[in-house]
Amino acid sequence: MRNENKYLAIKALSSEKGYAITTLCKILEISRAAYYKWLRREKSQRELKNEHLLKLVIEAYEERNGILGYRQMTIKIRREHNMVVNHKRIYRIMRSIGLKSVCRRKRKNYIKSTPEITAENILNRDFSTNEIHEKWLTDVTEFKYGEGKKAYLSAILDLGDKSIVSYVIGKSNNNALVFETFDIAIKNHPNAKPIFHSDRGFQYTNKVFKKKLDQAGMAQSMSRVGRCIDNGPMEGFWGILKSEMYHLQKFADYENLKCAIEEYIDYYNKNRYQKRLKCMTPLEYRNYLAESVA
Repeated sequence: MRNENKYLAIKALSSEKGYAITTLCKILEISRAAYYKWLRREKSQRELKNEHLLKLVIEAYEERNGILGYRQMTIKIRREHNMVVNHKRIYRIMRSIGLKSVCRRKRKNYIKSTPEITAENILNRDFSTNEIHEKWLTDVTEFKYGEGKKAYLSAILDLGDKSIVSYVIGKSNNNALVFETFDIAIKNHPNAKPIFHSDRGFQYTNKVFKKKLDQAGMAQSMSRVGRCIDNGPMEGFWGILKSEMYHLQKFADYENLKCAIEEYIDYYNKNRYQKRLKCMTPLEYRNYLAESVA
């Protein structure tokens, strides 16, 4: 039926959310007579399944404040409800009722610095690996809150499972922020000796930081000047975090922003499914890789 998804949306939103049927019909360009005629007909098995799917889609969409697009929605429904469903079907259902991801990405600003230490780009955009602690990426990104105030997030990402292995949030973009992030990663993973890749920010070209890497037995790798694509997956994580959390809210104070970042990183590591990780979360995939080796 051509307007089946619209009829299902009217039924779901009126019964579960209390929206007026007249208003919903007007928004979706459906006549009330056609809707009530549809409501009285005998339902097919496909209609029953679409009705169930629509309910799951609306619940999942509202659960994460509208950040899920149809691809993430498909994975979530498959995983959490043990259903076989095509992404095209989810796309049609979402499109029929005007649901789409609210996320928008913003470009990063760069700060020039004079390096003390530089390193070759030995990673050379080879972001593929099935090993944990083989390749780590790192960076610092900026957030604004209140009246022009700024907070900074330093994080380390493991390319093996795309997880965030350590992070620190602070009010200053300084060496201490990056050093503490590295120290936490080493404390939690003392035997890790990955290629450690960063851009040429002043914290990573610092002699003290180079000494830390040498003591940990890690090979340093750096992006070329002005080539953010050399650190692509790290940039990708910033984009996901900001589009799915930060750009959707206004933060009046530092503590609320800090809590929101912490909550999102926990969600990302433990609950956000990724197609490239066989539709697992980063920490699920980490366990999967460990079991494969064993």
